[in-house]
Amino acid sequence: MGTQTQAGGVRVQQGAFSPEGELTSFIAACKGAGAVVSFSGIVRNDAGGRLERMEIEHYPGMTERALEGIRAEALKRWNLTGAAIIHRYGPLVPGEVIMMVATAARHRREAFAAAEFLMDYLKSRAPFWKKEYTGDGAEWVAARDEDEAALGRW
Repeated sequence: MGTQTQAGGVRVQQGAFSPEGELTSFIAACKGAGAVVSFSGIVRNDAGGRLERMEIEHYPGMTERALEGIRAEALKRWNLTGAAIIHRYGPLVPGEVIMMVATAARHRREAFAAAEFLMDYLKSRAPFWKKEYTGDGAEWVAARDEDEAALGRW
């Protein structure tokens, strides 16, 4: 269903990025779009306000291939003019942007659906491992049942 030329792509990086700047560039590259949807995930302090940092690990190469596959599936399912995924790794502190997805389509329903699809799959299937650090020590973040359940609608 996707068009021949789609803007966006996949980036996995350690450094910070500007969601505003990324979105501006994405919109400029999405020719023919009537709707753009973006979502930025932020490190939240879920450890009772005690989170000092989170560290995200991944396997270079494998992670990018997995994200490219998720993006390709979105492009196949919806008539998009673009789809972008940016995800960080390494140490992050509460309040930092951890990831962003953006989708563009001629109509909003396709852009929204594709963005939700990407977010659901990133949350539950992307090969990233998260460890939270508090004053009490470190703990790996376990998968959440509701994130797995969200995949059922796709």
